Amino acid sequence: MAWNEPGGGNKDPWSGRPGDDQGPPDLDEVVRKLQERLGGLFGGGNRPSPEGPSDGGGRFSSKAIGVVLVILALVWLASGIYIVEPAERGVVMRFGKYADTTGPGPHWHLPMPLERVIKVNVDEISTITHRAAMLTQDENIVEVELTVQSRIQDAADYLFQDQDPERTLNDATVTVVRVTIGQSKLDFVMTEGRGAVAVTIKERIQKLLDRYKTGLIVTSVNMQPAKPPEQVKAAFDDAIKAREDKERLENQAEAYANEVLPSARGNAARILADAKAYRDKIIAESEGESARFEAILNEYAKAPDVTRERLYIETMEQVLGENGKVLLDVQQGGNSLIYLPIDQLMKQQPHQTKPETDNKGPAVATPSPQAHTPPQRTVDRERRSR
Repeated sequence: MAWNEPGGGNKDPWSGRPGDDQGPPDLDEVVRKLQERLGGLFGGGNRPSPEGPSDGGGRFSSKAIGVVLVILALVWLASGIYIVEPAERGVVMRFGKYADTTGPGPHWHLPMPLERVIKVNVDEISTITHRAAMLTQDENIVEVELTVQSRIQDAADYLFQDQDPERTLNDATVTVVRVTIGQSKLDFVMTEGRGAVAVTIKERIQKLLDRYKTGLIVTSVNMQPAKPPEQVKAAFDDAIKAREDKERLENQAEAYANEVLPSARGNAARILADAKAYRDKIIAESEGESARFEAILNEYAKAPDVTRERLYIETMEQVLGENGKVLLDVQQGGNSLIYLPIDQLMKQQPHQTKPETDNKGPAVATPSPQAHTPPQRTVDRERRSR
């Protein structure tokens, strides 16, 4: 049964209670009540009614406006607080013009629109790669590939001094690489000079970046091994192999020289020492012979006949000492049949000591203690027969 059917009773949903004849609430009345409640919060509770003015309404509304303005000012000032991360730098712009650069930590600036802050990451490393074929100083073509790593050093210069710092870095890299390779020879670029070429490229790129005030700093330049063009790669490989063989042979020769030279120097020193010893020996023997001759000369002056006889006997002993003949000095009228053990004498003869020479006197022959032969002297056979 509907709420408005006859006999159904008064079931109006807009009424406050059953049986109430009041209709739905007026929308204007709802809005008016809401305005009164909001006005009471800001001092508008004593708002003048349509019948006449009311006292004290303007005073409360002025306070409310002041509180609102203070809150808005505090919020505006608080919006100027900003925090710069350790890897960042804050660039403060005042009325669109650069004012200051702030480091890591909390800071404050005049809020918008007076000032604004641009945060720049200065620890981020950017990398560019350059690869090209170029001509060397000795008119050879070589392919070079390198990577250049950089980061922001001056945030203000990076933002305002150069329109496109990354493009400037790329152009500077291309220019410097071509100039440096063009001033170097092929062997220097492809072998031990690669590190020096990379250092030179880094220094020249940094000079150009500083001249243009890009705010960038080159951290490293990594140069890959230079390669010849594919058309002549086989010939370059042969040349490199020949160079390596040359270095290997030179190293082997140097090692052999280091091994032989000390031995040769030792042999030379030994030969020089032997020669010096031989020289000293000859000088000593010569001096001894001279002293001996002077001594004999003095003796000869005293007794010439005896000295001549002595010299003759000593000379014959030296000449006939190793002779295989046995000479007998037999007295006249003696027995010529003497038995001598010739075989035993011949065996004992090599054991006889050789004449010893004294530097201070004439030579003296020392006979063997087992040989008891008479003095050897040449005897005329005819004289003995008589």
